[in-house]
Amino acid sequence: MLSMIALVQEAATAAGADYGLLGAGLAIGLAVIGAGLGLGRIGGQVAESIARQPEAAGDIRGAGLLIAVLLEGATIIALVFALLFKLL
Repeated sequence: MLSMIALVQEAATAAGADYGLLGAGLAIGLAVIGAGLGLGRIGGQVAESIARQPEAAGDIRGAGLLIAVLLEGATIIALVFALLFKLL
């Protein structure tokens, strides 16, 4: 009876580890896809805004760069957390 309980606990632990890896993989994939979509949209909107008002190109470029840097920071944090959860 005790050996049966030990086998069930071992199987549950192994299954939980696999789900953790699956979750980490999904989190990494979603973070990268979201960052790619966001950066593409930022770049497109900045280019369109500069084309509409070339005299404000410096301000528009600065604002777009700031938003892109913040987006990259959030993406890096998401990737670090996903990798940490994968290792733990």
